[in-house]
Amino acid sequence: MTSSSTRQQLLLVDDEEDGLSELAELLEGEGFCCHLATSVKIALQQLTNHPDIALVITDLRMPEESGIALIRRLREHTSRQHLPVIVVSGHADMDDVSDLLRLQVLDLLRKPIYHMRLLDTLDSLFPKPNPKSIDS
Repeated sequence: MTSSSTRQQLLLVDDEEDGLSELAELLEGEGFCCHLATSVKIALQQLTNHPDIALVITDLRMPEESGIALIRRLREHTSRQHLPVIVVSGHADMDDVSDLLRLQVLDLLRKPIYHMRLLDTLDSLFPKPNPKSIDS
């Protein structure tokens, strides 16, 4: 049997659809199942529809509601208050950083995302299954 089983379900939230698709493609190539949302409203629907989502990666600045608003809602929701969140932003300031620390965000990555750092974080949280040893 091949390792076609997914590692974990992730929710990716960003109003920039191209970046969202690119990140999903990268993470799906690493074995993750990605659910996409272009707004906080859609993100909350995705979380309701997919209760097995294990981690959220969200943009900080979005037109209608911010990533911080999404994280605050998660922290207020009993069943989701400990859901790990990684924030990505090209425009985070010190006030944002202090808010994110209070909201117990796992990591803050600057855009453009340094993919190896993100993958290292995900690998430490959700280790890759050990591949079968191949005799050569």
